[in-house]
Amino acid sequence: MKLLRNIVVIVSLFLVVDIARYLVYPDVGRLVKENPSATAFMEYREDQWRGEGLDDKKIRQRWVSLDRVSPNLVKAVLIAEDNKFWEHKGFDYEAIEKAIEKNIEAKKFESGASTISQQLAKNLFLSPSKNPVRKIKEAILTWRIEKSLTKRRILELYVNVAEWGDGIFGIEAAARHYFGVSAAGLSAQQASRLAAVLPNPLEYSPVNPSGYVRSRARHIYAIMRRRGIVVPDYQEVMAPPPDTTKVDSVVVGVPDYLIEQAESSDSVSVTGAEDPGSSEGKGSSDTSGESPEPSPESGSSNP
Repeated sequence: MKLLRNIVVIVSLFLVVDIARYLVYPDVGRLVKENPSATAFMEYREDQWRGEGLDDKKIRQRWVSLDRVSPNLVKAVLIAEDNKFWEHKGFDYEAIEKAIEKNIEAKKFESGASTISQQLAKNLFLSPSKNPVRKIKEAILTWRIEKSLTKRRILELYVNVAEWGDGIFGIEAAARHYFGVSAAGLSAQQASRLAAVLPNPLEYSPVNPSGYVRSRARHIYAIMRRRGIVVPDYQEVMAPPPDTTKVDSVVVGVPDYLIEQAESSDSVSVTGAEDPGSSEGKGSSDTSGESPEPSPESGSSNP
């Protein structure tokens, strides 16, 4: 009996140490600027392939900044996976409570109610197992991620490491594989389908959708429209308003009294001193006031 008790104590200590190390390891702070080249979940998939004798199978991923991801995709993912992303601090407690009730009724683990931050923690550092120890580690890492990274950075990391199909990771690879466009070129309908398959991208396809995917994609798209996210002139609506300030009224670093002196001297100038026959100066001043053509970047409407 004493031996059994000692074994239990040793195992318990091992579990405590194993969990506690995630309070300091791995280095979450490096993700502020560093894009991970691989994730624990990618390595998990590669181990699966090697076990099946698929040694030549490779991960397909291409990193893109969030500025180069369609706003349609970003909003569709938030609606589908984490509707309170901007409000919570890593955990949606209301969704967790509903998930627990649902799992108790089903008498099995069906729903996890994981936020995007929790999914990111799992994808980056953990296995996809559903045991309680892994969930505790995930909670610790989620807390650290939320403390160290901005919401925008969390979202950027998520869309670049999420699994979207067999060997397909990240939205750029997914957009090109399924629709032949870049992540920036995804339409609202394409985005809603990609978001719809996230719960199980190996079983569901955005291009050959099952009834479940079609229904879920329609629901996501309907919410996008209802919230005013999808409108015909989206790019025009999202573009920054033009600068209507009069040029003459903008003065930087010139004292008011100098401007007043200049104006008063102009008003008392002798009109007879002007040579009506001299037109060279006036002719040259007509062209000097032309505005240069705006650069292509100035028309960018990415939010």
